[in-house]
Amino acid sequence: MSRDLRPTEGARFLLELDRDDGATASYRVAIFTPEASHTGVATVGDDGAATLVPTGAPAELDDAAGKLAKLLARDAAKRRADGLPAWPARILRWRR
Repeated sequence: MSRDLRPTEGARFLLELDRDDGATASYRVAIFTPEASHTGVATVGDDGAATLVPTGAPAELDDAAGKLAKLLARDAAKRRADGLPAWPARILRWRR
């Protein structure tokens, strides 16, 4: 499956829900580039806090993954208020 996610250019970011503790959640993070794959963990909270354990990817890719985690954390309260799960099961984004 990870071979299907490897882009020909740019980077693909995959966040998959690992643990939902209500106000906080843990996500497995994968960053796919044409040359390599990197994995890590992000912990997010519905207070907007997000922490990414560095994946070993170049700093700008870890920064982009951290920003995705922060957006996910900041959206949690609104998603809950809208009747949606605060923590989506999977987020997949591509960046050039």
